[in-house]
Amino acid sequence: MVTISKEPLHTKDYRKILFDNEGISISSETINDVEKCFEFLYEFSRNKIIYGVNTGLGPMAQYKIEDENQIDLQYNLIRSHAAGTGMPLNSLYVRAAMISRLKSLSLGYSGVHPDSIELIARLINKDITPVIPEHGGVGASGDLVQLSHLALVLIGEGEVIYRGVQQETKEVFSRIGILPLKIKLREGLGLINGTSVMSGIGILNILYSKNIVNWSLIASSMINELVESFDDHFSVVLNEVKKHTGQQVIAKTMRDILCDSSMIKKRDDHLFNGKVEEKIFKQKIQEYYSLRCVPQILGPVYDTINNAESVLVNEINSVNDNPVVDMNSQQVYHGGNFHGDYVSFEMDKLKASITKLSMLAERQLNFLMNNRLNDILPPFVNLGTLGLNLGMQGAQFTATSTVAENQTLANPMYVHSIPSNNDNQDIVSMGTNSALLAKKVIDNTFEVLAIEFITLIQAIDYLKIDKRIGSKSQQVYKQLRSIVPKFIDDKPKYGDINKITDYLKQNNPNILH
Repeated sequence: MVTISKEPLHTKDYRKILFDNEGISISSETINDVEKCFEFLYEFSRNKIIYGVNTGLGPMAQYKIEDENQIDLQYNLIRSHAAGTGMPLNSLYVRAAMISRLKSLSLGYSGVHPDSIELIARLINKDITPVIPEHGGVGASGDLVQLSHLALVLIGEGEVIYRGVQQETKEVFSRIGILPLKIKLREGLGLINGTSVMSGIGILNILYSKNIVNWSLIASSMINELVESFDDHFSVVLNEVKKHTGQQVIAKTMRDILCDSSMIKKRDDHLFNGKVEEKIFKQKIQEYYSLRCVPQILGPVYDTINNAESVLVNEINSVNDNPVVDMNSQQVYHGGNFHGDYVSFEMDKLKASITKLSMLAERQLNFLMNNRLNDILPPFVNLGTLGLNLGMQGAQFTATSTVAENQTLANPMYVHSIPSNNDNQDIVSMGTNSALLAKKVIDNTFEVLAIEFITLIQAIDYLKIDKRIGSKSQQVYKQLRSIVPKFIDDKPKYGDINKITDYLKQNNPNILH
């Protein structure tokens, strides 16, 4: 099991829980720290004004809440802010948000009762997932609306997905024997006032982006094999004189993938041997940018993913609500740790980088489709009768359309701030929107890559080079061919595209380190 403790969580822990179905436990030390923080705040707040304990919320903080109404305030906060709309978030992303909220509250600075974190952990382990709508968060005070739908389930209300069916929370709890959370102090505000939804979505975006850059690199290497490219554009010297880690990693990985390919040429053997007599060269002296500049294009994508991962890991291991309750200094600090700018900015950069990757895939696809560019394949990699059959022509339209959507979605959310909450929230992060748009770009890009890979394996069959490409390319070719057999006659392509999309998303070749 993955244990919630003082040790930080990492993306690998999310992978274990979300994809490997490992459970969650909470260390006794963590439970003890959370309980001590709760008890301290309970006593400390008796004769003091503490935001969200004995005051109203937001611009209503100027109103004092009497002792007998303080618990009602917390329930009112949850219920009133469970106001999201739109499609429900995919359950996987909701579970990631739950892990993030659990970790933040477990740090022992939020003043919530241990019951709250124990119930979140139990729901994760039982695979009971709150229904959380996509629309609602402005990213400061964190994910108030979306997290309110999580909190609503914890108090036994709202709806959940259990065993693949959307059901009333109270019915599922009753059937399984789960008691709803009883608010004891500030669990309402503590549960909803943070960045956990955008962070959970962000962590999954990073995990899937790692799959994407790995697959894009394999596709880029395979297309270089198809055209019998020269090897110097991914050579050690050329890439090491450009001082960027990502570029050097991408180039090295291309060398690893192509090391045993008989399709890749050396310039020394063909152009530097002093025997060239042609006046017009049939072999391209330099390939088009989409083939030749892969390290320079995918390098920044690789670096952006790694940087986003570092920022998101810091965020999920942070106290991101308000106020912050510190037992060490015996003080309560009011501020804005719920502000999602770090996540928002990284998600904008991530979706821009993945959009560029999808543009690379589309240009490579166009190269394969256009016989006047590649000069070795039939139009649209059509293995049938030209004119009568159409090959991959229809699929190209889908890829082009999808990349165009990515280009629009890549516009930043980080700089879109609309004041709300009686201008109390006068500058916000829109972090959840940014994370969701990044998710859409990532989903789109898997589809584009699927179309590119189907085209690549069709091209390999046309050229009859499946035994000449490198061992890594052969492995990928065989895997994809087991899913989509070679086709000559026209048939609907959407099923094949969906199958390859799912395969790419669920499998990471892990060639990058």
